[in-house]
Amino acid sequence: MQSELYKVKANLPIHSIWRFVSVMDNWAPLVPGYIEHVIVNERESIWKFKTDLGMIKKKIELKVEITNWIEPTKVTFNLTGINEKMTGKGYFEADEITESSTCMTGFLEIIPEGKMAKMINNKLKKNLSDMTKELTEAIIEKIGEKIIS
Repeated sequence: MQSELYKVKANLPIHSIWRFVSVMDNWAPLVPGYIEHVIVNERESIWKFKTDLGMIKKKIELKVEITNWIEPTKVTFNLTGINEKMTGKGYFEADEITESSTCMTGFLEIIPEGKMAKMINNKLKKNLSDMTKELTEAIIEKIGEKIIS
């Protein structure tokens, strides 16, 4: 099992962050290696993306199930591998600092299973760290672009 937590201060009001992360279509395309996603219903979607685990390059397909929408502070979700044996969970959390700034936290946990689990787990730590940071920062950047435009 590997997990990663990343925090960043955003010069954005908490409600701007909520409006963005409360819609899966907004942040699914920001996942590093994104290929496509399909919304199944308001709480479930299927995401496809490419990942590089050193010598292994894989197309991953995951079911993403929102477990909680806690307006305006938190979105939690579970991950289930469709084409790979893995499970996981994650969240985005916003803590208001002032009316115009917010601390944004991104968290991801992945649990590889099956024959390749031990090898994948060893490579996953760096990838998960990069993915969590890139996704959290991409969300902040995209929200900033929407506010400016």
